[in-house]
Amino acid sequence: MPIYVYEVVTDSEEGGERFEILQKITDRPLKRHPETGQPVRRVPTAPNVRKGYHPQSTEKSLSDKNLDRLGFTKYVKQKDGGYEKRVGSGPDTLDGYK
Repeated sequence: MPIYVYEVVTDSEEGGERFEILQKITDRPLKRHPETGQPVRRVPTAPNVRKGYHPQSTEKSLSDKNLDRLGFTKYVKQKDGGYEKRVGSGPDTLDGYK
């Protein structure tokens, strides 16, 4: 489902506060802010399309080596319900997250 950008319509017809909302393509555009009830309009934005998607490139970008290089810590769930660190600089285990 796409994320749409809306803005509150002010009295001067200028754009007000902007917010994002996840909607189905088939959903009608919102006319009112879901929380405040203020009138809103959808803001045209460029779609975020990933060009040249290949599962192999995703696997490579999420590899342990690449995650470590980028400064992330990766944990893997163990049979006992705890988590064990595979790469990164965090604690070796996360036993409190069972």
